[in-house]
Amino acid sequence: MANVKNAKKKIKQIKKATLAHQQLKSTVKNAIKNTDKSVAAGNREEAEKNLKLAIKSLDNARVKGLVHRNKVDREKSRLTKKVNTMEVK
Repeated sequence: MANVKNAKKKIKQIKKATLAHQQLKSTVKNAIKNTDKSVAAGNREEAEKNLKLAIKSLDNARVKGLVHRNKVDREKSRLTKKVNTMEVK
């Protein structure tokens, strides 16, 4: 346990940042899963809407430095390809 005042403050800051990062990562994962579910269900409109949200959350995580830029580009490419190759019902 920290004894110095600034070390105690740093522990609080790290806890707060960790929680924010976990929430953002969770948002990214859920957005990707929702897009995949929409594609599997064959609902193109919902898939496009979820794709837009997924791209937005991935870019946000990239800016914050939580996800590597190459992974973000790869995920966006794969999701876009899945949505674009869907057959229209």
